Amino acid sequence: MVLSKKLWRTPLDTEKISLPKAEITIQPDLCKGCDFCIEFCPRKVLEKSDQLNKRGIYPPKVADESKCTICGFCAAICPDFAISVTEKKCKEGCEDEK
Repeated sequence: MVLSKKLWRTPLDTEKISLPKAEITIQPDLCKGCDFCIEFCPRKVLEKSDQLNKRGIYPPKVADESKCTICGFCAAICPDFAISVTEKKCKEGCEDEK
């Protein structure tokens, strides 16, 4: 069975509700380079860094924080607890940040 129609639609209240902004914290020296976070991120927010950590591994870095939906899957799948994802506590005007 082939579906030719879009499965998702744009919510009707997008003007009223703003998406939360993510703050992704990576502790590079805890990373062992398994790349689970990069591979399994549904929005492809993370990518490999260009800098080595203390273990001689290229840890992940944030590629585009604006794509993050704060699902927390990267933090949950990390065996070294090197990633944490929280919602940014913004002051007025946070919606306009890019």
